[in-house]
This record gives sequence, C-alpha cells and structure tokens, in this order.
Amino acid sequence: MDAVAAFLQHLAIERRMSAHTLDAYRRDLEALQHWAQAQQSGVDALDGEALRRFIADEHRRGLSASSLQRRLSACRGYYRWQLRHHRIEVDPTLGLKAPRAPRRLPQVLDADEAVQLVELPTEGELGRRDRALLELFYSSGLRLSELCGLVWRDLDFAAGLVTVLGKGNRQRRVPIGGPARRALQEWRAESGGTAAAPVFPGRNGPISQRAVQVRIKQLAQRQGLFKHVHPHMLRHSFASHILESSGDLRGVQELLGHADIATTQIYTHLDFQHLAKVYDAAHPRAKRR
Repeated sequence: MDAVAAFLQHLAIERRMSAHTLDAYRRDLEALQHWAQAQQSGVDALDGEALRRFIADEHRRGLSASSLQRRLSACRGYYRWQLRHHRIEVDPTLGLKAPRAPRRLPQVLDADEAVQLVELPTEGELGRRDRALLELFYSSGLRLSELCGLVWRDLDFAAGLVTVLGKGNRQRRVPIGGPARRALQEWRAESGGTAAAPVFPGRNGPISQRAVQVRIKQLAQRQGLFKHVHPHMLRHSFASHILESSGDLRGVQELLGHADIATTQIYTHLDFQHLAKVYDAAHPRAKRR
C-alpha cells in the first residue's frame, strides 16, 4: 500500500471521516500525485517551492479559490501525517497559502417564510410525513445526513429531545419544538414505525438524501416559495433565527454540533445584516437624503 492510500485508510478508520469528505481528500491527493508524476517526481520528494508551483498550476487550470484551499488542506493533512510517522523530515506545506476565497453568507428564509413552508397541509399521500420532515428540520437544525439516519428510538417525545449522530461520530441531543413533536407523533401513528424503524423510510431502508432534497424543493414551490430552498437552508434559518433572538453564539454552536465556534460565527454576520436593515428602515438619519 502506498503512503497516500495508507493516509486515506487512516482518515477512514481512525479519524472516521465521512465518505463525502474522504472522497474529496482522495481526489485532491490524486491530483497531487498526477502533477508530481508529470514533474518526474514522487509526492514525498516535493518541497515547498514545488507545492507552490502545484497550487499555481491548479489556479491556472481554473480551480476556484475555495477548491484550491481544500486541495492545500488535503496536502497539509497528508504531509503532517507523514511527518508524525517520521517518513519525511520537513513539512513542505509550512508557510503555503492558497488564494483567499470571498466569504459568502448562507441564504436563509425569514421567519414568515419558514412558517409558510412548514405549515404544510397534511391531507393526501405522505402529507403527514412531509409535514413532520419539514417541522423537524426547522425545529432542530439537523444536517441532512442526521435526519435521514434517524430511527424512532432516537426521539424522546416526553423530554422533547432528539439524539443525533453528527460529524466525526459526535453524538448530541437537540430539542424538538411542540409543532414538530406533534407532527412526528401523527406521522408515527400513521406509519406504525417500530423503535428500530427509520423515521423517514425509503424503498430499501432510510430515505435517501437525494430524495429529501428533491422533495423539499417541490414542497417549497407548492407553498409559494420560489427561492432555491434546500435542507441546509432550513438549518441556516434555524441557526440565524435562534441567534437573532438570543444572541447566544455558544448555545447555537452546541445545537448545531459544530466542533469549532469559528464555524458558527458566520451567523453573527447574518444577524448583523438583519440589524443593519432594521436600522436603515427605522432610524431617521440612517441614510443620506
């Protein structure tokens, strides 16, 4: 097994990285391997100057700043792992920087739009399931993978809590609001789900992530929302609305299951945008006449 394959195996087994993240690391390191071969070199023989040329060549090929940052992050992880195992003497990524990507704020629904979306009529086929799915997303701010992986025993209706397994196999408990709790109980009564059954079943086991994405887009249009509504927008909306009302960044971090509060801080920018709009609309001297 070559060193890159061993590193990827380490990420999968010891770091327990998700399949999606692991696939991104594999693509980035394969790109590095192909570039090194074109330079008639091996990956472990590259120095800092060579890696700088690699990033510059990828930039000339048209990779975006965010893709270059991810590519460099994969390289850093690999070389640091090699250094820890004494397979190289110097980390060649020290001091290397990728172009800075412009910061894009996540799109959110405002509170009225969120209510408009989740207050879905429950009549008709899958009406109760769809209502429960939307209410839970917005009530608890779950990731798409977390929602799809739920079984009924993860829900504690008496305590109003849901237990989810997030990134890095980190478990957390998140409150479920009253409307979401009622919608889920009505869906369970209709579906007859046992404790070990998926809350949202698909054809063979749990519902697929792609099926949820497509369904939410359809439901948003049916409810008269013509934004590009997707599961992560409901998570963003949940976080933004909680922070807007409470100002408790640490609390939002815990609810979202972010390992690093820096990830959560993007919602402070969203909150500031909201306050700026309120100021512009209300203060007599907010704008030049």
